[in-house]
Amino acid sequence: MEIIPKIIVAIDGYSSCGKSTMAKALAKTIGYLYIDSGAMYRAVGLFCMNQGLVIENQIDLVRLKKILPTLRIEFNPNGNGELDTYLNGANIEKSIRTLEVAHVASQISTIPFVRETMVKLQQQLGILKGVVMDGRDIGTDVFPHAELKIFVTASPEIRAERRFQEMKTSGDTITYEEVLANVKERDERDTSRAASPLRKAKDALILDNSHLSIEEQLTWLLNAYQDTIKKSQLTYQGTPKDNCH
Repeated sequence: MEIIPKIIVAIDGYSSCGKSTMAKALAKTIGYLYIDSGAMYRAVGLFCMNQGLVIENQIDLVRLKKILPTLRIEFNPNGNGELDTYLNGANIEKSIRTLEVAHVASQISTIPFVRETMVKLQQQLGILKGVVMDGRDIGTDVFPHAELKIFVTASPEIRAERRFQEMKTSGDTITYEEVLANVKERDERDTSRAASPLRKAKDALILDNSHLSIEEQLTWLLNAYQDTIKKSQLTYQGTPKDNCH
C-alpha cells in the first residue's frame, strides 16, 4: 500500500490576492485542514474595537498585552463544510470581514507581542501536518520548514477591483478608490513592519494570479502539491529505486 505523507502547505502573499479562496479550495480537494491565519488578527482587531482599545487610530498596547492571553480563538466547522472563526466561544466570522476590522487588524499585525502569540497558536494548529494555512509570514516565520511554500501576487488595481466587487455583493457602501487606497496602505504596512514583514521565502513558488480563474489557480496548486508529495514520498521511502543496484 502506497504511503502518502502529510505535509504543510504555506500560502503567503499580498492582501486581496484571493489567498483564502484558493487555500480553502486546495484544502477541500486534498482533504486537508484549512486555517485562515489572517482571521486570528482580525479577531484580535475586532476585540480591540469592541473593548474600546482603539483610540484615535491608536491601539492601547498596555491593556491589550494584559488581555491578550485570555482571548480564546478557535476554528469550528459550519454547515458548509468550512471553518468559522470563534472568539471566546462566539462566532465572529461575518463580523471580522469588514474593511474597518481589516484596517485595525493590519495595525494589530505590526505589534511584536501579538505576532508572537499568534505564531505560537498557528504552530500548534499545524503540529500534526495535513494543513493548508495562508497569511503573510507562514512560510517565513510560522512554518519555515513547510514542504510546500507559495507566494501569491497580483497588481494593486486588480486586487482592489476583486475586493470592491466582493464588498459590493455583501452590501457594503464603499468606493473603488477607497478600497484601492486601503490595499496600497496594507501593502506598505505589511512589507515595512519590523515584526515579520511580508516577504517571499527563498524556496517559495511564485503564483501571479492577476489573470487566472479560480479553476486555473486550483489546477496550478494541485500540480504543485502533487509534485511536492512525490518528492516527499521519495524522501520518506529512502533512496529512490532508480539509484538502487
